[in-house]
Amino acid sequence: MATKSTEPVTILSLRKLSLGTAETQIKEPKTFTVEDAVETVGFGRFHIALFLIMGSTGVFWLTGSLLIIGLASVIIPTIGWRWLVRVASIPGIILIMAFKFIPESARFNVSTGNTPAALATLEHIAKMNRAVMPEGKLVEPILEKRGKFADLLDAKYLRTTLQIWVIWLGISFAYYGVILASAELLERDMVCGSKSDSEVVVTQGDSEEGQSPCHCHMFAPSDYRTMIISTVGEIALNPLNILGINFLGRRLSLSITMGCTALFFLLLNICTSSAGLIGFLFMLRALVAANFNTIYIYTAEVYPTTMRALGMGTSGSLCRIGAMVAPFISQVLMSASVLGALCLFSSVCVICAISAFTLPIETKGRALQQIK
Repeated sequence: MATKSTEPVTILSLRKLSLGTAETQIKEPKTFTVEDAVETVGFGRFHIALFLIMGSTGVFWLTGSLLIIGLASVIIPTIGWRWLVRVASIPGIILIMAFKFIPESARFNVSTGNTPAALATLEHIAKMNRAVMPEGKLVEPILEKRGKFADLLDAKYLRTTLQIWVIWLGISFAYYGVILASAELLERDMVCGSKSDSEVVVTQGDSEEGQSPCHCHMFAPSDYRTMIISTVGEIALNPLNILGINFLGRRLSLSITMGCTALFFLLLNICTSSAGLIGFLFMLRALVAANFNTIYIYTAEVYPTTMRALGMGTSGSLCRIGAMVAPFISQVLMSASVLGALCLFSSVCVICAISAFTLPIETKGRALQQIK
């Protein structure tokens, strides 16, 4: 009697097992991350619109400054400064309305667990760019350890952080100081050989306030012209600033521009012509803008991804402190001593120049750090 063969059964079982494994692999759902979607969607109309809206906060800011100065020369002498304030608020209202068309960051939504909102944002971008979303399900990547404030004061970054804070505070102090000081200097008519009516002491009673000197007077057309020319200086050195950052490095470039800023603050004490005063103010506005550009780039590059937002945020806080202190020097102290106020601005810039030159890390040619 023939024995029953078991080999075909074994082969058949192996085939079923193999087919089952293949079917299991095929049925696995496809997934993609936000980075995959961004790469797939590519650059398009959404990014152009985003560039125009967000770029307007920086470039339209400069244009707005020039426009407001020009309007001030017409509106203030005719219908008053209150109408200038009303007109100046219009660009801000327009920007607020434009921001409503900007969706929330898909990366932020994913990191907070709001995957449906992130998917809706990506689909909106793909629709505007006339692109196709990647197939599969949007998944949240493995989150790395998030940075905390204590990381900024870690031994590895402590010195860098403290020096960056000093530089941010000093740059903001000098930036807003030169803007406010420009108006004070023009009101006082610092041109050689000129005698401004604003230098007359006004006495109205026996009170201390009544005997204080009043330097307030209406700007002449030439004063508005000076303000416009000096404001243009904020973009004048951008090409040289870019070359310096890329060839000299961030530290050396920043220390040079900060040192030059200190020098031009001192030059404002010199008795000069109208053209000379315009030139000094023009260079000061150009240099303080270059300082801001360089420290912004350096701060974003020196910290790893997990700490970058913290580094930029805390630096911005110090920046606001510098902006709050500047009016007390450029207006209050300058009313008592022009030389004292300008020397103080110059001294702060010298401290920032030394701090920039001695920064422990140079980020030129250095890849962005992803982890601490």
